[in-house]
Amino acid sequence: MLKLFRFLKPFAIPIVVVVVMVAGSAIAELYLPTLMADIVNQGIMMSDVPYIWHTGGTMLVVSGIDLLCALAAAYFSARVGMGYGRDLRKRVFAHVEGFSLHEFDIIGPPSLITRTTNDITQVQMFTMIMFRMLIMAPIMAIGGVIMALRQDRALTLVLVVVIPIIATVVSITATKALPLFRAIQAKIDKLNLVLREGLTGVRVVRAFNRVLHERDRFDAANKDLTGTYIRVNKIMAVMMPLMMFIMSATTVAITWFGARRIDMGEMKVGNLMAFIQYAMQILFSLLMVSFLFIMLPRASASAGRINEVLALNPSIKDPARPLRNGQEHGHIEFRNVTFAYPGAEEPAVRDISFDAKPGEVTAIIGGTGSGKSTLVNLIPRFYDVASGGILVDGIDIRELEQETLRSRLGFVPQKAVLFNDTIANNIRYGREEATDEEVAHAAQTARALEFVLAMPEGFESVVAQGGTNLSGGQKQRLAIARALVRKPEIYVFDDTFSALDFKTDADLRAALKQETAEATVIIVAQRVNTVIDADRIIVLDEGKVVGMGTHRELIQSCQVYREIVSSQLSEEELA
Repeated sequence: MLKLFRFLKPFAIPIVVVVVMVAGSAIAELYLPTLMADIVNQGIMMSDVPYIWHTGGTMLVVSGIDLLCALAAAYFSARVGMGYGRDLRKRVFAHVEGFSLHEFDIIGPPSLITRTTNDITQVQMFTMIMFRMLIMAPIMAIGGVIMALRQDRALTLVLVVVIPIIATVVSITATKALPLFRAIQAKIDKLNLVLREGLTGVRVVRAFNRVLHERDRFDAANKDLTGTYIRVNKIMAVMMPLMMFIMSATTVAITWFGARRIDMGEMKVGNLMAFIQYAMQILFSLLMVSFLFIMLPRASASAGRINEVLALNPSIKDPARPLRNGQEHGHIEFRNVTFAYPGAEEPAVRDISFDAKPGEVTAIIGGTGSGKSTLVNLIPRFYDVASGGILVDGIDIRELEQETLRSRLGFVPQKAVLFNDTIANNIRYGREEATDEEVAHAAQTARALEFVLAMPEGFESVVAQGGTNLSGGQKQRLAIARALVRKPEIYVFDDTFSALDFKTDADLRAALKQETAEATVIIVAQRVNTVIDADRIIVLDEGKVVGMGTHRELIQSCQVYREIVSSQLSEEELA
């Protein structure tokens, strides 16, 4: 929890104001019972108008100061709490944006969502309340004890007995609640995971009639979380009545002993009334502390989870002294590249070497799981190679800034990802300053212009979340247009033609050939027709290069390629 407080530095002045206002409010509340005791002890008569005006006016001023200080403290503590939550979310999000795919695999998207929203909210609420209660409680407790001693020293023995009892109740409650609050946050992660899977996979769920199964999964996760909440609330439900009972019993004890001392002439009625109020202030301050201890376990658990994210350093970092680009433009070279996913027993790709030059199309083909997508994901440094190196214009990509490297790429991933925005803005995601003409040209090249113009609002039509209002082929073509509008030196198409029919595929590749004539193009594909005209075809099998050359060369020399071709093309087409 303390580690997160370093983000409070920008709020130093509002925090000081909160401390001063809370202290002023507490002092004002401590002063009022003494004024009341003086009035009761002196037995003011109605004829003593000057004293009534003086003392009453003083009490009114003190009450006004208390009110103003309390309002100011509430306002500035809310500003600190909300601003702190805003800045903490911003820092966590910015930190997560720098993660490589490996860090995303470690924590997982559902947990990252919970930590960025629910966990930060818990810490934010605790921070907002903490500054008021943590300042108010000690002042009220210590000041109350001092003022109570001034009223009657003998009666303070009652408080000496009560305070340790309350402290014991609070500590036992906090000890039992902390593990449960930690479990709650983990179970919220689980609930989010089940919910996310059920919503994103709704088509599969319904297609296989697994709606009831998903309801049962969600119900189980929901009941598990509910059960833990109930256990925590049972502990808290016992604590609050117990605290109120202790406070009521303390009031009875003070009244009984105080009445005896008044009867013996050792104490005045006004002092007893003031002592009871100071005792209540002391006990309420302890009640504030107990309330903080109720919130602290959950906030502490949430803070620990946030710190886990902030402490997780990206495994892929920019070099201390990045190198500049070479003289060529887009030349990619793989030199004995080997890569294994974290925790995997075998490398996904091993000892891969090839060149991809500007003006050439390099195609990568192979069976499922042969390492095609893994290979191209190494180019933008989504992962770092285990051994060997990838060079762009003669410079190892690990010696380049990630932003510089990726600014030279037009990357179209295997799964077309579109955002909940207009079609124009989705295409401009590749280059924000692209003009309307450039956007339309990119859409035309990607063979998306026809269906875009057929939509009611054309380029201003909004893409639904996840692109659910578009077909698979339409999403792929918009993703390709997004890469084209960037006008990069290197294009990487990771199986982005799979949802297109053969005619559209051929038409699109012909248009791309003109648009990317001077760029380096790398295409990952399953279909032979997509790669048949490539300048260089790389055949992968079980993570290794088993063939490299043109279509005609591989037909003669590579058994794996022949099997792929024969499974897709007829003998007439082969001839």
